[in-house]
Amino acid sequence: MGLEQHDVSLEQIGILHNRFKQLSQNEETLRNFQKDDVGSVQEIDFEEFLTVMSYFRAPTHHITEDQREEVRRAKLRFLFNMHDTDNDGTITLEEYRHVVEELLSRSGALGRETAKGIADAAMLEVASISVGPMAPDEFYEGITFEHFLKILKGVEIETRMHVRFLNMDTTALCK
Repeated sequence: MGLEQHDVSLEQIGILHNRFKQLSQNEETLRNFQKDDVGSVQEIDFEEFLTVMSYFRAPTHHITEDQREEVRRAKLRFLFNMHDTDNDGTITLEEYRHVVEELLSRSGALGRETAKGIADAAMLEVASISVGPMAPDEFYEGITFEHFLKILKGVEIETRMHVRFLNMDTTALCK
C-alpha cells in the first residue's frame, strides 16, 4: 500500500518533503530516539517517510468492498507491526506494556507501575476476547494479527486512521 504515482501529485510530495525537512532539521534522515534500557535509535529516509505516511491517507470514495477491506487490513497490519517490535507475529505482554508505559507515563500524570497495571489489565481483557476463558495454569502468549483483527472488528479504521495533510502545507502550523 505505498504511495503510487497516480495517488499523489508532485505538489503533495513537495509538501511532504518540506515537512520531512522540517522534522529532520534539513538532514537526509529523520531520527527517532527512544528512551529505553538499550537506547535504540531508528533512522528513516524520505522514501521510508513517504511509505509510513501512505498508511495515513483517507481511502478514495469510489472503492469496492474488497478494496476497502484491503485498505483496512493494510492499516491494521501497519498498526500491529508498530507494536510487534521483535517482528515475531505476536504482541507480547512486554511489548504491550512498553507501548502503554510510553503513552501514559510520559505525561508525568501516571507512574510506570500504574501504567504497567493498566497494560496488564488490558492484556487480560484482550485474552478473554481472543481465546475465551482460560484455566489458571494457562499462559496467554500474546496478540496475533488474527486476534488483533478480531478485537478491532467493527472499528472503521480504514476511514478513521487518516490525516488530511496532502493538500496543505502544515510547516507554518508546526513552528
